[in-house]
Amino acid sequence: MTNTEVRKAVVVTGGGTGIGAATARAFAEDGAHVLVVGRSEATLKETADGYQDRIRVLAADISDAGAPERVVESALREFGRLDVLVNNAAVTGFTGLEGLDRDTVAAHLGTNLLAPVFLTQRALDALEATKGVVVNVSSAGSLGLRAWPDNSVYGMAKVAMDFLTRTWAVELAPRGIRSVGIAPGVVDTGVGVRAGMPQEAYDGFLAQMAGRIPAGRVGRPEDIAWWIVQLTRPEAAYANGTVLAVDGALSVT
Repeated sequence: MTNTEVRKAVVVTGGGTGIGAATARAFAEDGAHVLVVGRSEATLKETADGYQDRIRVLAADISDAGAPERVVESALREFGRLDVLVNNAAVTGFTGLEGLDRDTVAAHLGTNLLAPVFLTQRALDALEATKGVVVNVSSAGSLGLRAWPDNSVYGMAKVAMDFLTRTWAVELAPRGIRSVGIAPGVVDTGVGVRAGMPQEAYDGFLAQMAGRIPAGRVGRPEDIAWWIVQLTRPEAAYANGTVLAVDGALSVT
């Protein structure tokens, strides 16, 4: 890339850990400027470590009412443009229907579903100016007719994200904006431990799933990040409304 070329500007939510962190670094290594957004400034700084010339951090709770404006304005102030919005941030928990309470459900939907809706809405003008791309990160676990016991609220939000991906592809096409989705399978991001699962139990879960996945292993965050970058390239321009499962073939077994 020459000094006269304009760098792609990317926003990645949930950028402090796992898939979000790997995605931010992958875009940075591809030459983009990246704004990583998350609740913990400390983990965001870990993502940016070694990429300070490419990655900027913004500590924010994307479920807050004023967060969409703050995120988009920060990206435009830092980079002067916005080419890609990656709606990756999510929270999860492991509770069956009988154990759910209204506050927990509201908090999960606020982050996993409402926040992407209103952040994308706020980013539309900036994305239209660059003929940009929205990438929604959902889950292969919620594809098709599968059930997801003890994770129903997380799963229903991810099903909704896939529906939004398809609908936005049609709604936003006249504005030159693409909408695509990535549905990761079982990926070792540490999310189970962050959701309260003991490390030993989480390790056991990953080992069990590795035995069921045709690829013979669980995913790495970098496996997903690579595909997110590819789907935002100009060469991928005919992919619109697509939700791509990246799960080692587990969802087709």
